Amino acid sequence: MNSLLRIQPLVFPVEKVVIPEAKSFRLNNGVPVFLIEAGTEEIMRIEFTFRAGQVNEYLPLLASTSNMMLTEGSRNYSSEELNRLLDYHGAFLNLSAEKDRAGIVLFFLSKHIEKVLELSREILFRPAFPEEELNSLMKKRLRWYMVNREKVQNLALDQFFESVFGKHHPYGHQAGEQDFDRMNPALLTDFHSKYYTPDNMAVIISGKIHEKTTGLLNYYFGDITSKNIYTEDSENVLKGEKRKKVHIIKPGTVQTAIRIGSSTINKRHPDYSGLKILDLILGGYFGSRLMKNIREEKGYTYGISSSVSSLDLTGYKVISTEVGKKNCQKAIDEIYKEIRLLQSSPVNKDEMAVVRNYMSGEMVRMFDGPFALAESFRSVWEFGLDNNYYYKLSEKIRTIDPDEIIELARTYYNIDDLYEITAGS
Repeated sequence: MNSLLRIQPLVFPVEKVVIPEAKSFRLNNGVPVFLIEAGTEEIMRIEFTFRAGQVNEYLPLLASTSNMMLTEGSRNYSSEELNRLLDYHGAFLNLSAEKDRAGIVLFFLSKHIEKVLELSREILFRPAFPEEELNSLMKKRLRWYMVNREKVQNLALDQFFESVFGKHHPYGHQAGEQDFDRMNPALLTDFHSKYYTPDNMAVIISGKIHEKTTGLLNYYFGDITSKNIYTEDSENVLKGEKRKKVHIIKPGTVQTAIRIGSSTINKRHPDYSGLKILDLILGGYFGSRLMKNIREEKGYTYGISSSVSSLDLTGYKVISTEVGKKNCQKAIDEIYKEIRLLQSSPVNKDEMAVVRNYMSGEMVRMFDGPFALAESFRSVWEFGLDNNYYYKLSEKIRTIDPDEIIELARTYYNIDDLYEITAGS
């Protein structure tokens, strides 16, 4: 074998990332629009995003079902006509309903912008919610639900959210079989009229932006008004369950799913950047401590990971893995062991160098191309932040020291505060 193949390639530090700023303006009705001009191909990405996520629903499944039904027919087009027209104009549409927001994203050739905007208005503001299509969708969703109830990883994650956020809060409440029969066109129409409004809306556009974009957006969306202002339920508060350890019995399963974590800060908190770095060290990439210990050294699992996520009202951190039943408690003990090590022993220089290089490379990928730029912009804009968040994160990656990591681990990974959820036989 050529000896050169055994030589590790040189690692070059990532220079400071310069992020293109989004231009912004408002439609005639006040809807904010953000433009990110980037790329050389005649392709555009438009995202219509609304504060219409799970946090707004007063029945389980309402936000996701309302979103999924947007393309099932409108006032002027059937679902078949909508899909045929989108296909004819080479437009790809993606529906999305998350915990805080919902909407659609479209990718298309710039020259087709007018037709795409016309269809977008139909989809977003003139949905028909036909009963036959709704019943068909809910039968499919119920089948998916029943299949997923057989998977321990889904059982554990659902229980994790219920435990961390409380079963009565929209972040935490879980759907049951009976909820699939509750959905009807009147419920969807009511939810849509309250939340798919200009007051709840924003538009994020990236790519090689067509010169008529501003005028066309105003033509198709600038005259839409909000009929009613809906007030949130002030009693809908986040409150985690008192019981910290829950085991869900699923007879006959080979693997046991483990989810360990709790609520935490979100992107608005000044410690969030440091917490993301701490999370990466713990279990955020393939060379993390949890992977080295529990996968490589102990062989308890094929994979284990940790993550920190930011929601509008809070954040949460979770460690996730699946192990054989006999190794479940051993794996849990090793997870806590790694947390305690981060709380007591400084991360050495070599490990920090790897983490800094990895995170710097990830930051470069976050801004690689017009579509990635749009997604990165949205992920901070929805928290009232801007690109300064990323510049501060980049600076934190370069400057964080072992003492700060220890302090963050002690502050945000108090083991007594963690929920421990398992599902298996």
